[in-house]
Amino acid sequence: MSTPSPLLRDFPELSHLSREDLEDLLTDPVYFQAVFHSLSFVKELYNSQAELGSANEAIARNNLALQQRLYDLRTETKDAFDDAKALEVRWKEVEKEQKEVYQRFDQNFLLLRLRHSITAQDDASEALASSFVQQVSDAPYTSYTSSSYASSSTPNPTAALREESGTPSGTGTPRTGRDVDEFIRNFRELRKVYHKRALWAEKWGRGEVLWRDD
Repeated sequence: MSTPSPLLRDFPELSHLSREDLEDLLTDPVYFQAVFHSLSFVKELYNSQAELGSANEAIARNNLALQQRLYDLRTETKDAFDDAKALEVRWKEVEKEQKEVYQRFDQNFLLLRLRHSITAQDDASEALASSFVQQVSDAPYTSYTSSSYASSSTPNPTAALREESGTPSGTGTPRTGRDVDEFIRNFRELRKVYHKRALWAEKWGRGEVLWRDD
């Protein structure tokens, strides 16, 4: 039994060819191509290549079908990112406004405002009193003479003065009692608010004012 040559050992598909056929493979390219493409493993290789090509074409068609959707997603993603950046900027502004609003309701800030309002209320009442006193000091004096009393049909000198000058009697007094009543009413209202605020400030200072977190 003869030992097969290395060519036939590596390519047993050529074992049925004669020596002349093998020599023709080396000299005739057309014959070589015909024999080469008839080999089973070459056919399998071409079949695998064709299958891979078909698979690549299917993937390419699928990618083309998804292309527009991918473009749309990219646009939507960019818009969402831009919106997120805009919201981030807006959030910083809102956070700043929120801190300013919360500061208005901070206990220390409210106590400071209360103390300032107490001082302002005290100043307002003092200004009202000073204005009233100034009006009193600037009120015109009316001298009563015997001639004016004699010419008056009213036996009361005070009434005679009111008839002549239109001013009430007394040195440096307001024109009417209504002015005094109005001053007392306004001054009393200012002082009432002042004492209420001062009382709350005193309680606050003693720790008797409790704040709820909600």
